Amino acid sequence: MKKTFSYLALAGVLTIASCTNLDESVYGVIPKEGFGSTPEQLASLLGPAYSGLRDYAWNAHNAEVTTDVGLVPTRGKDWYDGGNWLNYNRHTWTTTHGPINDMWGWIFESGINTINNLIPQVAGNTVAIAELRAVRAFYYFLAMDYFGNVPLITESTSGTVSTTPRAQIYAFVEKELTEALPNLSDNVGGSYYGRINKLTAQTLLAKIYLNAGVYKGTPEWQKAADMCDIVIKSGKYKLEPNFLANFAAKNEGSTENIWAIPFDRIQAGGMTIAYRTLHYQNQSTYNLSGQPWNGFCTIAEFYNSFSDDDLRKKMWISGVQYGADGKALKDDNGKDLDFNPVMTKDEMTSADPEFQGAGVRLGKYEIQRGNTVPDQDNDWAMFRLADVYMMRGEALFRLGKTADALADFNIVRARAGVTAWTAPQLTLDNILAERGRELAWEAWRRNDLIRFGEFNKVGGKFTSRFMKEPATKTLLFPIPQQRRDANPGLAQNPGY
Repeated sequence: MKKTFSYLALAGVLTIASCTNLDESVYGVIPKEGFGSTPEQLASLLGPAYSGLRDYAWNAHNAEVTTDVGLVPTRGKDWYDGGNWLNYNRHTWTTTHGPINDMWGWIFESGINTINNLIPQVAGNTVAIAELRAVRAFYYFLAMDYFGNVPLITESTSGTVSTTPRAQIYAFVEKELTEALPNLSDNVGGSYYGRINKLTAQTLLAKIYLNAGVYKGTPEWQKAADMCDIVIKSGKYKLEPNFLANFAAKNEGSTENIWAIPFDRIQAGGMTIAYRTLHYQNQSTYNLSGQPWNGFCTIAEFYNSFSDDDLRKKMWISGVQYGADGKALKDDNGKDLDFNPVMTKDEMTSADPEFQGAGVRLGKYEIQRGNTVPDQDNDWAMFRLADVYMMRGEALFRLGKTADALADFNIVRARAGVTAWTAPQLTLDNILAERGRELAWEAWRRNDLIRFGEFNKVGGKFTSRFMKEPATKTLLFPIPQQRRDANPGLAQNPGY
C-alpha cells in the first residue's frame, strides 16, 4: 500500500490512493450508507482507478520515441538497457521487448483489472459506475491503439482469455463512453480536477472517431468534428495566452487543459521528465540535489521544423549549457556542453564528438529549480483545447470544409505567434507538421503518424533518420511473449 495523499486543485480536494492490493487498502470495504454522495467522497471512492494513470507519463514517452519527435540515444554505457531504446528508435522491437511488456502490464493490471475489481464494490452508485467505465474506456483506447486485438475483460478473472478484434474493442469503447455520458459530471475543476467529466469523455470520443479509419476501417470524420464542436462551444475552456503555462510546475490553474493527471513531487511521483532529458552537469544549472540522467532528446529535422518566430520553440533547451554561476558546463571530454540538434548516430561512444551533448533537450514541462527529488509538481496535460481545435480542423478539412478548418488551425497558430495560413497552405502534410509542433512530447505523435500513413516510411518526411524497419507489423506493438506464455489464448499480432 503506497502513501495516500490529497492533491489540492483549484477550490477542492481530490484524494487519490495508489494501491497494489485492494483487500489491504482503505478502499477494500466501501461504506454502504450513502458514501459517495458528496464530490469529496466520490473522489475518494474512485481514487484507485486514477492513481495508476501517473504511469502514463513514462509509458507515453516510450511510445513517443518511436517517432520523429525524439529518441533516447545510447551514450557509452548509458541508456543501452539491452538495446531497448535503440529498438524503439529503429522500429526493431521484438516480442520480448521489456518496456512493451511493462506497457501491457500497466494497461491491463494497474488499469483495467483495478477498475474491474472496483465496479462491484460500488454497485448501485450509477455516478461512480459511469466514471469507472469511462476511465476503463480510456485504458482500452490505449490498448487498441498500441496493440490492436486485445482481450476484452469487464470483470475480475484469473482464467484464460482470448483476443478480441480491434474493431470490436473500438465499438466497446464507444459504447462505454456514450452510455456513461449522462451520468458523468458537468463540473470542471474543484474536486473534479484530474477526473473524467462529460467534456473529457467527449474529447476521448473525438480521439477514437478521428482514428476510426485505423481502428475499424471506416472513417468517422463528422462524428469527430461534432464531438470537438461540443467541447469548444461549451465555453468551459479557453486557450492560455502563454503556450508554456499549460506545462508550468503549478499548472493546475490552466484554462486550456481539459484533463490533467495530477502529480506531486513528494506524495505522487512519476513526473521525472526533467531528469530523463537533462545532462548530468545540468544539476548545477538548476541547483538540483541529484544528477539528471542524460537521456531523452529530439533531433535536427524535427527541431528545425520550428521557425524562429514560433513561440513554441521555447519548449526546447539548446546550445551551450551554463551552471548557476554563469560558467559554461563541460562534458566528460572537457568541451563546452552543447545541446546541438545535429546527431549522426543513435549509438555513440566517447570517441564521437557529439557524445554526451547530442540532441536538443526537452523543456516543455517547466523544470523546478532547487528541487530535492527527481520528481516534479507539473501535472500531465492529457487533453488540451488546442488539440481539440486541431482535431476539428483536420476532420473538417477531410470533409472538404476548408474555410472552417483553416479558422481552427489559425486560432492555434495565432497563439504560437506565427503567420496565419491561407487556403493553399492547408494540406495534410502541413496539418501533420503543425500537430507535431503543438503537441510534441504529449504522446500523440505515434497516433498521428499512423493515421496519416507516415509512421513506417524509412527516409520519409515525417520519420526519424534512425528508423530502419518499414514493415507494416510495426503499426502495432507485439503482444508480449511473456503474456502469451502465461495466457495461451492471446493471439500474436501479424508479422511477429
